Formats: sequence, structure tokens, C-alpha cells
Amino acid sequence: MIKVALVDDNVDLREGLQIVLKEHSDEFECIGAFGDAETALKKIPELKPDVVLMDINLPGISGIECLKQLKPKLPNLDVIMLTVFADDDTVFDSLCAGACGYITKNASPEKILDAIREVRDGGAPMSGRIARMVVTSFKAPGDASAQLTDREKEVLDQLCKGKSYKMVADALNITHDTVRHHIKNIYKKLEVHSVSEAILKTMKKKII
Repeated sequence: MIKVALVDDNVDLREGLQIVLKEHSDEFECIGAFGDAETALKKIPELKPDVVLMDINLPGISGIECLKQLKPKLPNLDVIMLTVFADDDTVFDSLCAGACGYITKNASPEKILDAIREVRDGGAPMSGRIARMVVTSFKAPGDASAQLTDREKEVLDQLCKGKSYKMVADALNITHDTVRHHIKNIYKKLEVHSVSEAILKTMKKKII
């Protein structure tokens, strides 16, 4: 049973997702649904869900900021960002904050359920455009704490060329599941990079 929490200020969407999860109660359990980040930050650490579907554009504290505050409390929490448009910069900021993936709000219920299954099974979606942004990020100065392995670089290179997971697996002679595993590791390293930057900035402020 996968325990899921929802954070979205759109009542209709929130209730719709609850219905979808209830219809698949043999596999999923919705243990909380919240309309704002402030409430979610209080309740989610107590509920300890496996997966959170998090709206990026929340009133008050944003979904990205909510994610940043949740991850230190629940480091193994899988968070999928819900977005109206797959805006590259916003999605990338979410991934840097520790999200496992993202899905647009107009996705079918089955695709949303598949995304939940995917992250719990060790996977994480990544488009070619996002892959290129990831490559640029790791080429930035001062990212020694988040170095990629040669295989992870190869996977990113293939994704940057617009190849599907299956095509990447075939090109590198590895399994589809291995590709997904590498991508999730890349996301985790992005998060480490992001956190380390935040610590450095904090230390500089204290020194100043």
C-alpha cells in the first residue's frame, strides 16, 4: 500500500485526486489532502506519507519552498510536483529542491497513478530539455560535492539527444530499470548540490 498526501489549493483537483486514489484503494491510500503549504508542513511530518503530490504554485509559501522545508524532516520522502505548464526553470528549481519528478495537471488519472508507482519503484521522469539543464548545472563551478559517475553522464547525454528511456537502455546496453535508477540518483545529487550551496550561503552570511 502506497500512502499518498496531496497539497494543492485547487479544491476540485484535490477532491478529484482523492476519488481516483480511493478507486484504487487496493494499491493507494490518501492519508491527507491540504490546500496550502503551511498546513502541509505541520501535518505531513506527522503522517509520514510515502509520496506527496505537490502543487508548485501555492498561495503563501510556494510548493518548492514547502518541499525544501519537508526534505530535512523526511529525507526519504518522494515528492512529485504538479504543474499547469512544464516550465523548464520552475520544474528544474523543483528538482534542485529535492523533487523526484513532475507531472502536468492535465495528465490523465492513470498517468498520475503511474507517476506515483514510478517513483516508488525507483524511477523518476526526466525530459530531454530538463536533462540539458541538469548537465549545465553540474558544469557550474563549485559542484565537487555532487559529481556524476561516468554512466550517469552517459545517461544524461542520451537524454539530451531526445532519446526515450528504452532508447537510452538499448544504446548503453543496460536495462530500462537501470536507466530509471541512474536518473533518480542524478536527482539526489542535484539536491545535495542545492543543499550544499544553501549551507555555504548561510555560512558566508554569518561570517559577514
